[in-house]
Order: sequence, then C-alpha cells, then structure tokens
Amino acid sequence: MFKYLPHTDEDIQAMLHTIGVSSVDDLFTDIPASLLHPPLDIPSTHAEIELHAHFNALSKAVNILTPVIGAGAYDHYTPSIIRPLIERQEFLTSYTPYQPEISQGTLHYIFEFQSMITRLTGMDVANASMYDGSTATAEAMFMAQAITKRNKVLVSDTLHPGVLNIIHTYAHYKGIEVIVIKTEGGHITLSDLPADLSDVAALIVQTPNIYGVIEDYDGFAEKIHEAKALFVINQDPATLSHLKTPGAYGADIAVGEAQSLGVPLAFGGPYIGYMATLHPHVRKLPGRICGMTVDKDGKPAFTLTLRAREQDIRRDKATSNICSNQSLLALFVTIYLSTMGKEGLYEASQMSMDGAHYLYEALVKLPYLSDPFNEPFFKEFTLKTDINVERLEAACEEKGFLAPFDLKRLGLKDGLISFAVTEKRTKEELDTLIEILGGLS
Repeated sequence: MFKYLPHTDEDIQAMLHTIGVSSVDDLFTDIPASLLHPPLDIPSTHAEIELHAHFNALSKAVNILTPVIGAGAYDHYTPSIIRPLIERQEFLTSYTPYQPEISQGTLHYIFEFQSMITRLTGMDVANASMYDGSTATAEAMFMAQAITKRNKVLVSDTLHPGVLNIIHTYAHYKGIEVIVIKTEGGHITLSDLPADLSDVAALIVQTPNIYGVIEDYDGFAEKIHEAKALFVINQDPATLSHLKTPGAYGADIAVGEAQSLGVPLAFGGPYIGYMATLHPHVRKLPGRICGMTVDKDGKPAFTLTLRAREQDIRRDKATSNICSNQSLLALFVTIYLSTMGKEGLYEASQMSMDGAHYLYEALVKLPYLSDPFNEPFFKEFTLKTDINVERLEAACEEKGFLAPFDLKRLGLKDGLISFAVTEKRTKEELDTLIEILGGLS
C-alpha cells in the first residue's frame, strides 16, 4: 500500500464487485485502444527555438474554421485586456481561499462576480460560480429537493440535451424522479404542465432553448408557486441585456452557462456556470458565497460568508458536496463585464441578434430550408432541411466555415440544423455563407 494510494487489493476488489466489473481495465473497454495508447511522434530532444519552429509548422497544417454554430458554446469576443489582468499577483493564489485574510484579491473579485450575476439575473444573491451550466442546473434540482422535501422534478424537453443528461445522472443517485415534459412548437406552454403539481419539487426550463427559441414564462411562477414548488430558469447570461430576466419571471433559482461572457471556446472548456437565488433560499445554495464587511480600521474587507464544506457543516445537512468554484473563470467573466459595461454588453448582444436575423432572412428563402417553429429567437435559430446535412457541412467546411450544426447529434429529430451568430461575424462572412448555401439549392 502506497502512502498516497490507501486502497488495498481487497478494497479495490470490493469496489469492482459492487459496480459489476472484474478488473480496473474493464472500466476502459468503451474507449478504443488506439486512443488509450496512441503512437506519439515526439522527438526525444529539441531546443526551445526548435520547438517553436516545430509547433509553428504544425499550426500551418490546421484548417481554422469560422464558427457559425452554437448549441451551448459561442464564439464571442474576448477583450485583449483580460489575459494580462488575470495574471496580476493580487489575483493569484496558490490555493483556494480558505484563509480569507491572505486572499483578499481573490475574495474581492468573487464578490464582484456575485454582484454582477445578481444584477444580470434580477435575483437576490449568487454564489461564487459553478463548474459549468449543466452541473449548475443539476445543483438547482438538488436545491429544490432540499427546500421542498419532494423527489419529483419536471423538465422541459427544450432544454439542451447535454444539460438534460447531467440532470438524469445527478437525479439517479439522489433518488429523484425526472419527468420530461413533451412540447410542441419548440417551446413549453402552461397547458403542457400536469394539472397536479402537489408532489413536484421544481420545474426546470431554458431560454433561449436548444432550438434558439425565446420562451415566454408569464404565468408559470404563479402556477408553480401555488403548488409550493420552485421555478428554475436556465438562461444564457449574454441575452440578459435584452431579454426578460429570471427575476422578472418570478424564478426561484437562475442558472446557466457563462461561457458566452467573453470566455474563449477553448476546445470545449473549462467553462463556468452561474447560480443565483432568492434570500429565503440562501442557506440551501451550494458552493461558497463571499461577503463584504469592514476591518478593525474601518476599511472594506472580504470573507467567505457561507461555504458548504464538510469541515463547516454536517454532511447530512448539506445540499451538495460541492465546495469549490471556477475561480479563474469567475475573474475572467468579472473583468469582461467590467470592460464591456452595460452599453458594451448591450451592443454586443444587439450585433449578435442583428446578424442572426440577417442570416435567417436570407436562408429561409432557399427552397430546401424552412422554419419549423416560426418563433422569436435571439442569436441562434433552427431550420429544417431537405438536403443531406453532411453535404451542407462539407460545402461550408470547404470554404472555411463551421456550419450548420446537426441537431441529430444531440439526439433530436433528423433534418434539423441550427446556426448561431455572434458580434464577431461580419456581414461579409455571412454573405459568403449565404452564397455557399444558396449554391446548393
């Protein structure tokens, strides 16, 4: 038994028996052998200057595509000021801020992040961030269970399938029943809800949803609260400069993926989730909350006000076992929002929306594309196509575009494709894409 590997052979065999496999290697059988041990063409030695030349040569062989897709990750602009600022020493810490007196810089920006999220969402309080939007939504489900003491959750089928998968995974091991509400027309309506909500902990919805549709939740909070259940809204925070906020809709918990607030695509991560709620529910909020006070000299000081760590609370009383946050990304988002300001965030969102509607108006005129929903959208929209989607993707890729996104890859209906436009896409780029797709009709 090694010092830092305390499991004995008997421990390992007991765990393997419990999950129904015979060896540790069986846990990796779904991964192709070629990926487990790929041949790496790495020279044994290289000087630094040779390495730079080598990687520059490799980069020239990469075909960099212009993304006009979203489905949860968006190519928004990242102000150049952010990277130099996040490396300043007052923001760097060698460890997570358990000792607030030596982590004032970290605690300060966490406090600012929380404040900005509450202003964006119209909620009372936010935590220091979550791992991503999917896990934030699943944690909201745990909150609802802890608050209502009920084990049934309603979820709209217009949620991103990836988020829905995480919800199912979390619910399975917590004994929560997840009921997916089937919708028509690309959005949920009050009539889609069951008549009896007395045993429901929460309703979880998303806007704009996986199809890009802006959903209207007027009247939802009243009906849900009448049954003493909670209302959870997952929303892209970049849309909150224009759209009605979760707070305005009467939501109890607001969650979402904050990658759209300037965080680069970065091949899929790391990203950052946000989570906000109302004052009555603050002690069920997972993770950590930073607060501001004054020190003995009357100067502003920051401290961890609430933290759901096993050292601080009884584990059986905790809503969740999460005790950390995406600190670096929280700083990233905080600097982004500070740099952009209210007007900058509004303008970037307006440019995204204008570009998306410009592209939409051109594409729906093509004979092989149609709008299956005819509902309002923001920066992303879904069309139905009669042409093989792989043909569309290949034609766009040949001309340097990553578009469209085949929603079948997420388990949705065949023939549905989506496009997303951000402020980075120029009219010239969109006109080129329109020309490419127009040539296929």
